[in-house]
Amino acid sequence: MDDLFTLPDLPPHTELIDGSLVFASPQRIFHSRMIDLLVNGLRRTTPQDLKVLREMTVVLDQRNGPEPDVSVVRADAVTSLDQTRFQAEEVLLAIEVVSPDSEARDRNTKPSKYAAAGIPYF
Repeated sequence: MDDLFTLPDLPPHTELIDGSLVFASPQRIFHSRMIDLLVNGLRRTTPQDLKVLREMTVVLDQRNGPEPDVSVVRADAVTSLDQTRFQAEEVLLAIEVVSPDSEARDRNTKPSKYAAAGIPYF
């Protein structure tokens, strides 16, 4: 898992799923707009003890570090502006905007991994 954060020159939004690096395909405008809508809506309605973030790695275990499109975390888990990841126990909600290129991961693989790691909402 530590390699995910220390390997030089990895493309942005690289995830670790079942011990394998997964590289993101180019983002479509629809995907980007849906993330914006969700982030803006959640930020307007989320209590102050929670923070809404986009595209941050969530460490589930040693072999899995996905990057949900949107996450809601406990505010006290945000410790630095340089922070790049959160532990699963700090995450209350993980959202994946389903993309054609990653539909199976977004609908099947990631939800089961989030649940197994104790993230209560997906």
